[in-house]
Amino acid sequence: MKRAIFGPKTAQAVGRTWLGLGFAFLYLPILALILYSFNDSKIPAVWGGFTLKWYGALMEDREVLSGLRLSLEIAFMTACASVLLGCFAAFALVKYKRFKGRTLFTGMVNAPLVMPEVIIGLSLLLMLVSMQRALGFPERGAMTIWLGHLLLGMAYATVMIQARLSELNPQLEEAAMDLGAKPWQVFRLVTLPMIAQSMLSAWLLTFTLSLDDVVLSAFLSGPGSTTLPLVIFSRARLGVSPSINAVATVIIVIVSIGVIAASWWIAHRERQRLREMLEAQKS
Repeated sequence: MKRAIFGPKTAQAVGRTWLGLGFAFLYLPILALILYSFNDSKIPAVWGGFTLKWYGALMEDREVLSGLRLSLEIAFMTACASVLLGCFAAFALVKYKRFKGRTLFTGMVNAPLVMPEVIIGLSLLLMLVSMQRALGFPERGAMTIWLGHLLLGMAYATVMIQARLSELNPQLEEAAMDLGAKPWQVFRLVTLPMIAQSMLSAWLLTFTLSLDDVVLSAFLSGPGSTTLPLVIFSRARLGVSPSINAVATVIIVIVSIGVIAASWWIAHRERQRLREMLEAQKS
């Protein structure tokens, strides 16, 4: 028999060390960014004391506030539309195993996941410019940015909801229909509660992807429609200032609150589902 190189305690310590290094690599830069958003010095790498003036200056920066508002609006609309269309696409792929054009439809849905964003942005730009010349619509702006983000977000939402739908027991829906429920009642009372967690996860993912997208927004934006990532990117070329750190900190707080709230809700629903299953087995 081969003897293990490390004992159980040593292997556990090594695993925890690597895990700690991984978390440090991921989160220490974010903590440093938050810390330096309170830096009194104009030089980002030099600590000059604690101050909140950069957050006060942020409240007076119209360009940043306008970009933040536009990014949040587009991200919210993108997340809602992506989950809705992704739910339809996932149902078509899971519930209907055979229909004409299924292979093409599957490929078109999954294509944005593997295609570089530069290619997606350039192709969308060429298409929209051609449409504008022919029809006079749409002009590049918030709508075109939303369409680009929706194309990418729908692909992610479809994959996540499809994975959850594939795991569901179809006998539950069949039992509900046998008891007299109509198709829309089966969806509302049986299917929707079981896929709600995946829909929420897809909403959060597509919201985050839209909020921090730079490539698609750069191709599809127009005059007066500059999102916050584009504002940050343009200013970062001249050197990162503490005001940019303050903006990034605000975004981190917003996203963190959303993730924590969603995680709590998902865990609460899972505990409730398990409790209901145990009660049903006892009865």
